Amino acid sequence: MAREQAEPAWSQAERAYEDELMGTRTIPELFERSAERHVDLEAQRYKGGIYRRSLVADDVVPAAESGEFASLTYGEMRDVVRTLAAGFRELGVAADDRVGIFANTRMEWAHSDLALLSAGAVVTTVYTESSPQQVKYLLDDPGATGLVVENEELLERVLEVEEDLDLDFCVLLDEPETHRHREDIHSLGDVYELGEDAFDLETYQGWLDERDADDLASLIYTSGTTGKPKGVRLTHRNFRANVDQVVRRIGPRPDKTSDLPILTPDSVSISFLPLAHVFERLVGHFLMFGRGATVAYAEHPDTLAEDFQLIRPTTGASVPRVYERLYDTIREQASASPVKERIFNWAVDVAREWTETDEPGPLLRARHAVADRLVYSSVRDGVGGNLDYMVSGGGSLSEDLAKVFIGMGVTVIEGYGLTETAPVVCVNPPEDIRPGTMGVPLVGVEVDVDESVVSEGQFPMAAGPVGELLVRGENVADGYWEKPGETAASFTDDGWFRTGDIVEQTYDDYLIFRERLKQIMVLSTGKNVAPAPIEDKFATNDRIEQVMIVGDGRKFVGGLIVPNFEKLAQWAERNDVSLPADDDAKCEDPRVREWVQDAVDDVNDDLENVETIKEFALVSREWTAENDLLTPSMKKKRRNITDEFERKVEWIYADEDERAELEAAA
Repeated sequence: MAREQAEPAWSQAERAYEDELMGTRTIPELFERSAERHVDLEAQRYKGGIYRRSLVADDVVPAAESGEFASLTYGEMRDVVRTLAAGFRELGVAADDRVGIFANTRMEWAHSDLALLSAGAVVTTVYTESSPQQVKYLLDDPGATGLVVENEELLERVLEVEEDLDLDFCVLLDEPETHRHREDIHSLGDVYELGEDAFDLETYQGWLDERDADDLASLIYTSGTTGKPKGVRLTHRNFRANVDQVVRRIGPRPDKTSDLPILTPDSVSISFLPLAHVFERLVGHFLMFGRGATVAYAEHPDTLAEDFQLIRPTTGASVPRVYERLYDTIREQASASPVKERIFNWAVDVAREWTETDEPGPLLRARHAVADRLVYSSVRDGVGGNLDYMVSGGGSLSEDLAKVFIGMGVTVIEGYGLTETAPVVCVNPPEDIRPGTMGVPLVGVEVDVDESVVSEGQFPMAAGPVGELLVRGENVADGYWEKPGETAASFTDDGWFRTGDIVEQTYDDYLIFRERLKQIMVLSTGKNVAPAPIEDKFATNDRIEQVMIVGDGRKFVGGLIVPNFEKLAQWAERNDVSLPADDDAKCEDPRVREWVQDAVDDVNDDLENVETIKEFALVSREWTAENDLLTPSMKKKRRNITDEFERKVEWIYADEDERAELEAAA
């Protein structure tokens, strides 16, 4: 719902911006043009000592020293992609065949993806956390005829269900040890060798010319937080439009001043989110290679501290959970002594005030300079010392956490998108970053707000219209793979995609996430409560590791809370408190409950009465993608968490006698 207002200069410049890499028809064409333009520039960095890379074993790419990074230029990467495309064609891949990729984020994921797309295939993705039955669904539903799989460990999950699949081949990224005897199992090095013998440039160019912008490029399955995943039909046009839309926002426009972060061929991006997810696939993959930037692959999300130092990235993309963990790590390092902890907490307050102040006065500038020397400079060094900006997506980022990072000189730009929108709908412009918002829609992305889905007075503090976000644009997929009913239900009669997200739209078109429409809780009193904003308020609280708000159909808001056990141990040691060794027993200890209650009270002070957490239960088991309590993109699987801790939820709402029975049964 756009409103009449003066358009900012940056917005006018964004709409007017064009360059020679915009407007190509397909992703392979974009990569070819970018590789030609940046042929001698560094395209990829990859770490040694992690994988048994078949491309290294076959001398296709040079080996990297263990724990160190080696690199490929765009010219070298292009040769690998072209040759693999020919090799996949030799394996029988034809236009529009669906081929899966089942691997962690790494250099060869990119090679395989671009090669398969160049060969005319449709790439469908499988998360590495998938069980054999999930693998079966994610390959059987799209009718995949081939699979690129990381190693023999993941291959075993495929082989458990292979009788239910119709795969003509499996290609291992790592050199196989025990499956060489099967004719339908190859290494990526084998595919390269086939391609070397068969490659013909004119034929290869013909494959690219045959593909059209509206041809299907990929099926990316939704995370499955509610029900079975759906295969989102994403075309080359969807991806290409979104690349151009993002470039208009953060590309090297002539109006950009030197203090603003931009994406250029000098940019170095650290990549660690799942490439099976649309966020990293677009922002850290198609976008980066389409603009000539360098993509450096971290070893693992758990090794980010080391990899930031080795890579020294200028940019990268992540989800809120990773920023929360980064902050926790920084805070832990600063808590080595009570004095250091007090200094850190003071510096955090200064950072928050700095971000909230439009024109800091001399006193705040002086305090900020001292905090920078004592704390912020070390924080920036911890992420490589070269960071221009990081992008946050895939969920709602805590406003307070964003303010703290920005105040410390670590620019985090929040955006918003969905698999169905390829994915970016909006992102904060570097010229006017507003923590707590998802930014302004990109050029070419239309949005509207359907206010009919929320009740009057449901969001009393909102300054603008609140309702379900509707989206239109070339980046929006046309629906779901072989699910016409669900496709029809996801669009309005006049073609708007229903995101299922409740947002507020400000007078100048910034969007503020309120909650998933399906996750709005209706208390038994009739009051509606959005859980996500409450959960976000715990992001900088050092006593809480994870929290999930409950209360749908109940009389008040409750919470399931995983305590920060490291912080708890430090508190116990400082206060000479003897706690049980077992984490489950700690969660039942009244002293621990009192310690957590203080954190809950701090958050409750900032909430409306109906939102306050009246009771909570402590759980000792962290929620992860591996235990199926988070999606691969680290969103909460609320139904799974509720089922897993059903007894704890019942305890929250039980009376004294019922609690005694529940505790006895446990």
